[in-house]
Amino acid sequence: MTSPYDSHNAQNAQDPHDPRNEEEAFTWFNTNDQPPTMSTPVVPEEYYPGQRGEKPAVPDQRGQDPHGQDRRAGWHYAQPRYDQGRYGSDQGAHQQISGALVPAQRDQETHALRTVAEPVAAGPATAEPAAAEAAYHIPETPEAGWDMGASSRRSWVSRCILLCVLAIQAVLSLRLSNTAFQDEALYLSAGHAELAHLLHGVPLPVDYGSYFSGAPQLYPVAAALADDRFGLTGARVLSLVCMLGTTGLLYSFARRLFNERAALAAAALFGVTQSTIVLGYFATYDAPAVLLLAFAAWLVVRLDRAPIVAVLLAAPPAVLAVGVKYASALYLPSLVGIALLVAWPHRGKAAFGRAVLLALGMGALLGCGLYFTDVLDGVRATTTAREHGTDSAAELLRSSALWSGLVVATAVGGAISYVRRGRMFESPLSHNLAGPGWRWRLLVGLLLCGTALLAPAYQIHLSTSVALYKHLGFGLLFAAPMAGVGVTRLMGAHFRYPQLGIMLWVATLCLGISQSQERFSSWAPQPDAYTQLLRNLVKPDKGRYLASTPNVPVYYLSDITDQSHWTSLYGIGYKDVKGVTHRGNDGYRTAIKDGWFDLVVLDGVATPEEDKVVAAALKASGRYRLMGTVPFTAGGMPGEYRVWSKTG
Repeated sequence: MTSPYDSHNAQNAQDPHDPRNEEEAFTWFNTNDQPPTMSTPVVPEEYYPGQRGEKPAVPDQRGQDPHGQDRRAGWHYAQPRYDQGRYGSDQGAHQQISGALVPAQRDQETHALRTVAEPVAAGPATAEPAAAEAAYHIPETPEAGWDMGASSRRSWVSRCILLCVLAIQAVLSLRLSNTAFQDEALYLSAGHAELAHLLHGVPLPVDYGSYFSGAPQLYPVAAALADDRFGLTGARVLSLVCMLGTTGLLYSFARRLFNERAALAAAALFGVTQSTIVLGYFATYDAPAVLLLAFAAWLVVRLDRAPIVAVLLAAPPAVLAVGVKYASALYLPSLVGIALLVAWPHRGKAAFGRAVLLALGMGALLGCGLYFTDVLDGVRATTTAREHGTDSAAELLRSSALWSGLVVATAVGGAISYVRRGRMFESPLSHNLAGPGWRWRLLVGLLLCGTALLAPAYQIHLSTSVALYKHLGFGLLFAAPMAGVGVTRLMGAHFRYPQLGIMLWVATLCLGISQSQERFSSWAPQPDAYTQLLRNLVKPDKGRYLASTPNVPVYYLSDITDQSHWTSLYGIGYKDVKGVTHRGNDGYRTAIKDGWFDLVVLDGVATPEEDKVVAAALKASGRYRLMGTVPFTAGGMPGEYRVWSKTG
């Protein structure tokens, strides 16, 4: 921008009557960046020949007065002269500076106003002037108006915002409502059976460890204890507590990795995704597994400057997460990578020893768990040697993008921005601070964002979408801190564009609300009329029953039946009277033809194709009759339970 004084040339600079010279001379700061000294003006006695009625001489500010006399040493003028055109009339103009009243007079040559000091009482020629008031000094202004370091005020503000985030997450989960899902019913029934086996030696109805995707002695037992006291709601609230704790731990280690703003954004995004909302009110072992992984990650980040051996504290919760849900082992390498990266800025190459120590500790605990327990069959059946499905890679990618794509895309954007500029603070004091190099930032971004892709890649390998929406939440736990960085960079320094961050969060919130509601209404509810109909037909501790989702009636009728009396439509191995084993649809047809089942229950929702095969076999056999139907609504679509009983 061109200054109004750019045309002020050297010739004008020598003109004593040019008002621009005075404005430049009386700038707020001199060339040495110090404020000018202003004191009470003291005028020598000889400049006031008032006895003869003469007009006082007005000294010129550039060394001479109008009478040609030299300027006296020690003179300080209280106020520069002003243009009349800029500051108005000169009638009665006065200025109060440092306690001295200064009248205004007109320069006869320039017709401009300037001020002179009033005469003061003069002492002897050798006496010092009257004591002047203390000069005014401008206080030092700090370069930044806030401190980058931690403070109690900042901590409390962050915690209050975090509480609001947790409250929103809790409300979103608690608003969901439906009767027990088949997985919930299975784990709760297994937990009650395991408790009876541990406390009273009651034999287990089935070998849960052979097909469970988590140790049946861990989460099912804890959930059964909550169910005993508070019912299904109590077991679901246990999951809510786990997910709220996960969000709190996510905030804590994201804050240590980056800062409070990124941590709050990470928690806000993670708390409104479909996985977090559903798992927060879903009585399965996914919620405690995510909590244990979050606790292990928090320990790894929190102990980055502690002695190397302290990293072993993260091994037990990490291995316990694998015991609760075997698929958690997919994220153990990410914990090792985080242990290496967070320690590298403080320890250099010694960080490799820290990562190796953590890997050895987790490996040793995993080996002990497999050796001293009988869960290896379950690990193979549900994780390492799981049967492949028929879902295409394109379909799985589309589902993954729909359920977690927005948060992952934000994390990728945050990683790119973080690699380009590592500074996380907006204070000018942080401009010259040396932070991690771009290679370290690149590795952090790749690790956190890449972890979010592990679940989709594994499900594509298995060609199945079963539990994909739940497994995505494990990866989002690691990607959320980088997504928080993406939100802060999107809004800009000092919340320059807050509307962009708000729009992103609202979009994530709307997706989470709609997807979680759709997920919770996707299975057929269990009306009271249906439960009462089954109670009248099921024989206590007797009979053989076939159902689309047998775990649900087993849970609601646990006082008169158990899992050993029920067969599902997910698979069968029926051996006929000749000793031949029939599987799949042929097994259902043969078993119904032989009258093997006393009761058959179909809902048309869980296994629609198998339901058609069984319904046709029931009509063809002539040995079953329809005892009743109970209507319901699932996913906005009407349906009905159909219950057949053997006639003879």
